[in-house]
Amino acid sequence: MATVNVNRNVTDIFYRYKMPRINAKVEGKGNGIKTVIVNMAEVARAIGRPATYPTKYFGCELGAQTQFDYKNERFIVNGSHDATKLQDLLDGFIRKFVLCPECDNPETDLIVSSKKGTISQGCKACGFHGPLEVNHKVNTFIIKNPPNVNPASQGASLTEGKRSKRTKKGENGDESSGNLNVTATNGTGATNGDGGEATNGDESPNESISTPATPAVDEDEVNWTVDTSEEAVRARMQDLTDGAKNMTVSDDFDKTEKERMDIFYELVKRKRDAGELDSVQVHKELATEASRLDIQSKSTLVLAELLLTANIIQEGRKYRNLLLRFTHEDKKAQKYFMGGLELIIALHADELMPKVPGILKLFYDSDILDEKVILDWSQKVSKKYVSKDVAAQIHERAKPFIQWLQEAEEEESSEEEDDSDVEIEYDDRAKVDSLRNKQPVKPEPKKAAAAAAAAAQEDDEEGEDLNIDDI
Repeated sequence: MATVNVNRNVTDIFYRYKMPRINAKVEGKGNGIKTVIVNMAEVARAIGRPATYPTKYFGCELGAQTQFDYKNERFIVNGSHDATKLQDLLDGFIRKFVLCPECDNPETDLIVSSKKGTISQGCKACGFHGPLEVNHKVNTFIIKNPPNVNPASQGASLTEGKRSKRTKKGENGDESSGNLNVTATNGTGATNGDGGEATNGDESPNESISTPATPAVDEDEVNWTVDTSEEAVRARMQDLTDGAKNMTVSDDFDKTEKERMDIFYELVKRKRDAGELDSVQVHKELATEASRLDIQSKSTLVLAELLLTANIIQEGRKYRNLLLRFTHEDKKAQKYFMGGLELIIALHADELMPKVPGILKLFYDSDILDEKVILDWSQKVSKKYVSKDVAAQIHERAKPFIQWLQEAEEEESSEEEDDSDVEIEYDDRAKVDSLRNKQPVKPEPKKAAAAAAAAAQEDDEEGEDLNIDDI
């Protein structure tokens, strides 16, 4: 089976951390079509994570439902998906949930506290230990399904596993719901929600609820007291505060994308009005918040709306560092930023429409927009952000700059071709050294005089720069 590096950014063929390449198989048709990741169990073992985590991550990224069959090791994503696309998505999962943030080593473990709702990461290679800084929809799934829980105990599927858990609760009576339903007559008969005794198959009620490992406790001996000391009250208040923070993060994940964009909008607006956007620390805070809300790419739309006005030239220079933090090496974010520029230009059309070439050149020179993104944008007039007439007008105004970019690209390609020719000539000359140990070829008698005359003429023209007889 073909293997690839766990961290595919590492190109070293001797990199010790390998994983199988994803093997996907599409099954079904119509509404029932699904993609079975045949070797997800092997891939998961190679990266040290439960197979459900990357599968659920695929579902979140693709907007598709997922299914897990632990018994047969079948991990399914609804819809038809290419193995190459899934492999690229797996790279994102590995960067977020496997690689150490300090040393980029995959020898890490996730420490999940379901009670506190937190996820920490520990690295065996460098000793790093700290909270997981990535906020993703799959975090909620990881907290509810910590890695130390054996998924095989849940049955062949999640549905069956939950059903078996409910059955065990009714049988053993050792869960909190069972304790609430204990009858007062004998203290051992567990009842279900309808008042009947919980049974399993042909077993008798007393056999199904017998728990010899747990001794009976007299209810009169139970001491129901609460520590009301100042220290205990302070500790409980701290727990409530931490819990509220976790609830806030979880609630944000359940909100729509528009609501999450609005949260980011209010934060940027508050920082802008307070005059804090010159601080690098604030730049990091905004980038972290965009990542937490899972709107890293679309956040550039908000930035364009709040930071740019008719004075776009001055503002583009002023907020360059902040914009670079969101657009650097992120083509998707740059495309959304182009949409934001269209909105600003349409809003101040009288002032900005004649300046379109200069605006594009400003952001191109500032490295906020890449050449390829601008050229791709110029290929199609879209009405996604502004009306088609306004978009066509912006594209028409941008033609001089687009033409300049294309000509510059052609010149670069021609220079590369010239450079390649020079390299070939250099290689040929470099082989002269290998001829030094060989016997010189003696010219034929009829051509000797002509050769001598030619050599004398070259000596006259070049002076003492080079004499072939001295080699």
